[in-house]
Amino acid sequence: MTTYQIDDLLQIMQRLRNECPWDKAQTPQSLTRYAIEEAYEVEAAIQSGNHANIRDELGDLLLQVIFQSQMFSEPDFSNDQFGKDQTFDFHDVVNGLAHKLIRRHPHVFGEASASSQTEVNQLWEQVKQSERVDQGKSSRRRLDEVKPGPALMQAQDLQKQAAKLGFDWPDIQGAKDKLNEELAELEQAIESQQAAQIEDELGDCFFALINVARKLNIQSEMALLGTVTKFRQRFAYIEDQLAAQGKTPEKSNLQEMDVLWEQAKIYLKK
Repeated sequence: MTTYQIDDLLQIMQRLRNECPWDKAQTPQSLTRYAIEEAYEVEAAIQSGNHANIRDELGDLLLQVIFQSQMFSEPDFSNDQFGKDQTFDFHDVVNGLAHKLIRRHPHVFGEASASSQTEVNQLWEQVKQSERVDQGKSSRRRLDEVKPGPALMQAQDLQKQAAKLGFDWPDIQGAKDKLNEELAELEQAIESQQAAQIEDELGDCFFALINVARKLNIQSEMALLGTVTKFRQRFAYIEDQLAAQGKTPEKSNLQEMDVLWEQAKIYLKK
């Protein structure tokens, strides 16, 4: 079997962009959703512990980097959002990453010292802040430092940053009280039957619950992903048990599926 290297992969991508109608039609914007999806599939593969799946999903994620880099390297690439005068290729991406890793790890490649993860994080933030100043990206608004991302992660990062500035309860009780307050307001909104108000209060409840998670040093995104995985496994058990009886969920009822759900909780713990 042929063993391909990175240069082979770059040539394959270049040919796809030249000859495949689907690949030729793609834009940086159209591919963004796939990059996000592939990142989540990497996470799911790692949770599964299946090395073959992890390898494949990492490859799919790498494809997104290769694909985007190929588009931006094309001399005739044009897009309403991007001009033609700032092309780069995959090798430029690799070069930039290597420089960044060396720059952000002065305790490994320079004279700085760090003997713990906390000290490494402090050095990392110092270097990033210096980079922002050099690039003219520094802002007096500290929350501007929080990157866009999935809502759960972004909310927790915002709360963490605000806490660094002293905007935080001294212990978890304040966060729990706030959650209870928001739940009561959600109940009132539901009674009002005003969709916009319900949505607003539900968002406040999510935000308050995430704050409780932060105070407990739990990553909300990982906690929810764990529950999603658990739900998938339990419902798969229900479908498998029903199939063994010649049934489907549509031909069953809630009471029957609830019994199987309780069985799944016991079975999947074994």
